[in-house]
Order: sequence, then structure tokens, then C-alpha cells
Amino acid sequence: MATAPGKNLARAALLIMEPPAQVGAKPGGTIKRVKFQFNPNRLSLTKSTEWRRKPTRMASESALPEFVGSGPRSLSLEVFLDATATHDGSVEAKVEELMLACVPTPKSLAAKKPASPWVRLEWGTAKTTSFDGVLSSFSVDYSLFDVDGKPLRATCSLSIDEAGADTPGQNPTSGSDNARRTHRVVAGDSLPQLAWHEYGDAGQWRVIAEANDIDDPMVLVPGTELLVPALEDAPGGA
Repeated sequence: MATAPGKNLARAALLIMEPPAQVGAKPGGTIKRVKFQFNPNRLSLTKSTEWRRKPTRMASESALPEFVGSGPRSLSLEVFLDATATHDGSVEAKVEELMLACVPTPKSLAAKKPASPWVRLEWGTAKTTSFDGVLSSFSVDYSLFDVDGKPLRATCSLSIDEAGADTPGQNPTSGSDNARRTHRVVAGDSLPQLAWHEYGDAGQWRVIAEANDIDDPMVLVPGTELLVPALEDAPGGA
């Protein structure tokens, strides 16, 4: 499909984040943002619902189903890597970056609470495929090798299972490719608290304050919707 005039190609990436500090909290700070060399050519999204029926002996027809609940989303994709034209001549470094999402984070190990990172696929303004989750499976298929055995091409297969209650997505009014979340203020919220949940660092509250023109970080009006930008959008950010 041709790109519309005046539009830049959005590059997909996998955001790898610290797991939540506690049950029900949001992911912590960003560990790595792995930019894809090529955008995926296919995404597979599934979501299940659970229904329950109570058999009725005397009924001529089956009983009406009763809705029990909705299951998490699951996203499957393939990431193609090609090092035939790169200086290092190997795809292993990029494979290792993706595999960071499969092992406990150093921060969780230091706290003696081993936990793998949370991840999120970021691709332009896509919302249905951009959610907080965990990498449930990861495999690599190497398809081309150099004379010394270095892998030159690989296809990585990833499956992401939804883990968060909220559905993050590109904020359409932010004007930024990296702004991915909004937060609705509830009683007791403060910017340092929100910065801790979002970035794993309460001292980053100024990033949120500047994005929303807030003067007092301790006074937030319940019901207000705040834009929570990525740290790389902030002055001096990653």
C-alpha cells in the first residue's frame, strides 16, 4: 500500500519496561526500546470471552448463555532481521535485545522478587495492538549464515499476553509518536506518585507537569485526564 503524501513511515518498536512494583500497579520505567529494522507484515490479535450455560431438562431448546467474563488480548507477530548490509554482520545483538523481555530484570533480582519485564508494541497510532503485557513465548528461526557461522538473517516470533487492566494507546492530541498513555486523576493522586508508577522514578514528575501545564504537583483535580508522555519526549530524555 502506498504511503499517503506528506506522511512519514511509522517505525514499529517493542517497549520493554520494569514490571509493576505491586499488584494492580502500572509498569515501571523503560528498560529498552527495541526499534524494529522492518515493520511487521502481519499482526495476529485474539481475545476470548467466557460463557456459561445451565442445562435445562425440560426445555426443548438450549438455555441462554450467561456471560462470565472477558479474557486478555493476545498478540502474535514476527520480526525479521537482516544483517547482510550492516557493519557487524550479525543479527545476534538484536536477538539478544528482544530476549531481554524473557528474563528477570536486574532490579527485580536485586529486590529478591524475580520478575520478567512487561512489554508493549508501539507502532504509530495503533491502539488495539498496543497494550501492556508479558512475553509468553519467543522463538528465533535463523535462515542465513556467514562462512564463519555467524547468523545473518533471522525471524523472531513473539507472543504477547495482555497483563494490564488499562489499554494504553497513542493519544491522538499529543502530537508525539512516543506519547502512549493518559491517566484520569482520582482522589489522592499526586504527580510524584504517578511518575513512580509510570517511570519507576518519582523525581520525573516534572515531565508530566510540563506536558500538562501544572504548577503544583500535589494539587490535582479528580476527573482530570492527564497526558503521560514517554521519557524520551522530555528535555534531556532518553
